[in-house]
Amino acid sequence: MLNAIKKRMRRARRRTGKRSARPRRRQKRILQLAMVSALLAIIGLGVYVYESNKTYSSYKVLNTSEREESVSTQYLEVEGNLFTYSKEGASLQDVKGNVFWTVPYEMQSPIVDACDSTIVAADQGGTTMVLFNREGEMGSAQTERNIVKVCVAKQGVVAVILDDGSDTWINFYDSKGNLIAENQARIDEPGYPLDIAVSEDGQLIMVTYQFIDGAEIASYVAFYNFGTAGQGRIDNIVSGYQYNGVVIPQTVYLNSSTAVAFRDDGFSIYKGKQIPKESANITVDKEIISTFYDTENIGMVFENEGKDQLYTMQVYDTKGREKFQTEFNIPYSNIRMSEGAIVMNNDSQVCVMGTDGSQKFKGSIAEGNIEDFFKIGRNKYVLALEHTVAVIKLK
Repeated sequence: MLNAIKKRMRRARRRTGKRSARPRRRQKRILQLAMVSALLAIIGLGVYVYESNKTYSSYKVLNTSEREESVSTQYLEVEGNLFTYSKEGASLQDVKGNVFWTVPYEMQSPIVDACDSTIVAADQGGTTMVLFNREGEMGSAQTERNIVKVCVAKQGVVAVILDDGSDTWINFYDSKGNLIAENQARIDEPGYPLDIAVSEDGQLIMVTYQFIDGAEIASYVAFYNFGTAGQGRIDNIVSGYQYNGVVIPQTVYLNSSTAVAFRDDGFSIYKGKQIPKESANITVDKEIISTFYDTENIGMVFENEGKDQLYTMQVYDTKGREKFQTEFNIPYSNIRMSEGAIVMNNDSQVCVMGTDGSQKFKGSIAEGNIEDFFKIGRNKYVLALEHTVAVIKLK
């Protein structure tokens, strides 16, 4: 009997040992996975830090394609592709020169705007407007009054400032060119419209007006909501802000809930998808000569008088907090945010800066006169030259 009891006890201990081994193996696997995840995170952080701090001294041409457009052709970068437009028509092509589509039209002074892959081209001073997407033409319209400015939303809704010589109008069109709504703007109320912006979903239109308040110039920023929040409001205006003694020549939507009004003495930020509210107000005491922006950054450039460096740049986040201030010395003709980088160029030089103010690359281009310059991916850039389009890689 005693021997039988001892055998059962030994078997029980073996079974207990086997059961307790499983949780230990699971814990070991969990620990291994956690260590691998931590190692990958450290490697990723290291790559990010390395790329953020890396600088370049030269470039390599990856490919080139010939330009066959007229000398009046202009470029717009649309999600890594080139939208080319002129008086005779527009086309979309990749950076290797492969043309997706070409749409003819006749315009005397074409202007364009894009939101993601949706594009509008309009005849400034004329009455023709055409909308495009990846597949080609979406729709078109003939306005009753002369076009001053246009702005498009992602799904193709277009806001247009129109002028008939005595009054101005803010009209709203769908992606097929059908009129959705119109508002007349008078000089005395609410003023003369200077610029316009549309939210990504097409629900909100932001308009800046200029008027005279007593003996002083004043500006008014109005938000029109054509959704449910704007129903029952006078002219669909859900919020508005007056700024005395300043001009507001530029408005823009950075994302679905953040808009910016660039004043001649700084900028204001507005937050809200239905009823935008002013969230930050930045004032500067220098003349602003350039602005640039993306979904996360707002930048301004000022000219330096009597200094070795030609310009000062200030960049802010969307909460109005300054990220950095730096001086630089390239006499640029174009500046923009492109794929998370600040890029600029003149006829013969390009410069790339990070969003921390560090200079990544500055150099001369030997392939020809530069008309445009933008980033298309990790360390790859497009040069729109006088006769060719070149893709380069910094090294």
